[in-house]
Amino acid sequence: MPKDVIDKEPDYTSRVPAFTFADTLQEQEAQLKDNPLIQRFAESRAEMAGDPHRPAYHYVNPEGSLNDPNGLCFWQGRWHLFYQGYPPEDTRQHWGHAVSDDLIHWRDLPYAIYPNPEEKCFSGSALAEDDRVIAIYHGIKTGTMVAVSSDPLLLNWEKVTGNAVIPLAKPGEDPLPYNIFDPCIWKKDGMYYALTAGTLREGPGGKPVRAEFLHRSKDLATWEYLHPFIENDRYGLVGDDGACPYFWPIGDRHILLHFSHMSGGKYLLGDYDKERDKFVVTYGSDFNFGPVGPCGVHAPSACPDGKGGVIVIFNMNPGKPTQGWNQIMSLPRRLTLIGKDQLGIEPAGDIASLRSDHRHIDAMKLPANQEVVLEGIQGNAMEIAAEIDPKGAPMVEMNVLQSPNREEFTRIAFFKNRGYAHRDRGKQDERDSVITIDSSYSSVLPDVGSRPPETAPVYIEPDEPLKLRVFVDRSIVEVFVNGKQCVAVRIYPGRKDSLGVSLRSQGRNAQLNSLNAWGMKNIYGHQGQ
Repeated sequence: MPKDVIDKEPDYTSRVPAFTFADTLQEQEAQLKDNPLIQRFAESRAEMAGDPHRPAYHYVNPEGSLNDPNGLCFWQGRWHLFYQGYPPEDTRQHWGHAVSDDLIHWRDLPYAIYPNPEEKCFSGSALAEDDRVIAIYHGIKTGTMVAVSSDPLLLNWEKVTGNAVIPLAKPGEDPLPYNIFDPCIWKKDGMYYALTAGTLREGPGGKPVRAEFLHRSKDLATWEYLHPFIENDRYGLVGDDGACPYFWPIGDRHILLHFSHMSGGKYLLGDYDKERDKFVVTYGSDFNFGPVGPCGVHAPSACPDGKGGVIVIFNMNPGKPTQGWNQIMSLPRRLTLIGKDQLGIEPAGDIASLRSDHRHIDAMKLPANQEVVLEGIQGNAMEIAAEIDPKGAPMVEMNVLQSPNREEFTRIAFFKNRGYAHRDRGKQDERDSVITIDSSYSSVLPDVGSRPPETAPVYIEPDEPLKLRVFVDRSIVEVFVNGKQCVAVRIYPGRKDSLGVSLRSQGRNAQLNSLNAWGMKNIYGHQGQ
């Protein structure tokens, strides 16, 4: 075969319509009103609005499949969320795009980044500077790609150099000393730094363990490889990889959020040694507490909130075939540092704007071993805020999406002081408590994939009441515990009457201090779902 044929790059031009937009917000908004993609998105949402498992207030893309969230960033007063989208006329990964003023109400925008010269636009992150936003991502069959945008709604993107800035090794070349996959970006002392995800065979018996490989650049076009970035990491499972990394300051420390194709969303806490350009790990834990699928927390996209915290959003894996769509996004979470090695985890965004039909229950006793059905508290798109004093009960539970005869229910259980002991905290008898979402009986449908109970540790002070914020949205349940932990799973009730809520205290009496519940409005309005 002639050399000029061998060297010729394939044409991966997308078949999705592409548009160039004006440079002012007023002009862009006018163009979007008549944009064919926006009109198509609205029609697609309307067509799927009747699906009983399609969320009402969690973001789900308007058409086709959804995968990793990408490039969450704050630009000119708005939050931008990108994601791996699969347009119907060309199902290779493109970067889908949505914008929000409050992290809750999302508006669809046209696809942002299209493939070519890369075959597919895989995951990456974004960095908002004063005059532009930089997106860095993995281009299949090329390597690390960088694109920039500076218009008000980030509608126009230009790829730096037009090719991969950290290229894959070509056939016949020596293997690279680093992996090229799912990059993230930050800036220090006038230099850009990027991690590329991967593994090193430094685990037991030469098995793979996660690694992140550090590069730096002055101009985004030419990058220098430095070294593996993580030091003292003992918090992963053998076989975890460090996909979808996001490295940001949190409080006076740093956090590395990432994804394992084996065990889902994870994070590491530690200190950024800026002299050696190393991340020295002191703690690590999970956002997903079991296998990555079905129904688990998948990959993060994260951005500093400007107040010392980090905003993160995850895609959630499906557990049932759904016509024309599959994954959804979690609620955004705000992560803060509340101890040297402890995260605070709270729902983020203007959640209060969704609330309607407020219902309240005053303090009441929860008799031992009796189910207490909460009359008038029901729904499949709702928020529940409850404060419970377990007293001496070893376990208290809340059931949601419960049918009248318990053919279906999703069980949220709290086990006080039933977690691991922590001698390193200086108190020999100090133990975590445990929060569980058990979806074993969430659905009677035959095509729903079962997930083992999602079980996470949470430390509760001896006299601290249990504070639950529970978000139910048709096919997802998210539970925030005392601002210190969150567990989430996908669920698929098959019965229309699976709407009830009940409480139970096991073994001994407990006390419900208060409970508030709200129905939650649909965020899509005239767009349908």
